[in-house]
Amino acid sequence: MLLTEIATLDELLHDHAADLGTDFTLYENHAYRVVNLCVALSSGDPEHLQKMAIAAAFHDIGIWTDRTFDYLPPSIRLASAHLADTGKMRWTAEITEMILQHHKISSYRSGPNGLVDSFRRADWIDVSRGILRFGVSRKTIGEIFGAWPDAGFHKKLVQLSFARLRTHPLSPLPMVKL
Repeated sequence: MLLTEIATLDELLHDHAADLGTDFTLYENHAYRVVNLCVALSSGDPEHLQKMAIAAAFHDIGIWTDRTFDYLPPSIRLASAHLADTGKMRWTAEITEMILQHHKISSYRSGPNGLVDSFRRADWIDVSRGILRFGVSRKTIGEIFGAWPDAGFHKKLVQLSFARLRTHPLSPLPMVKL
């Protein structure tokens, strides 16, 4: 089942609409693709869905809020503040790890119900445009991209990567972990 409306995700993205500016749609679509892919890789548990939505809303947001490609620390800071403000501090460790590890190349060893590795895989499926699938069917990936098209997201990633490479040639992708 494709998720096309997630109230938590919509609210958080709209809270940062001014920061995202003209990139709002490309980030919104990326966040929705990641959540849908994460659901395809894990359970549809309502609490898990809320965690996925929060992590998806914040996982790359530091690019826009702090104008940096070294965006994991500001993204985590904003997610942690949101969790504190909404009384969900008990989720902070897991959501922090979801954000911190979402560009990890190798698997993340989490508990049997942990979302960290599912979220990591979902983001890699999206960033690779389905070249990496982690068991998700091409049909499901196609449906997700059909509902939430690229809207320039991958072009933006290339632009940001080249800009970072020019200014930080020894640290072009600070968010990637082995």
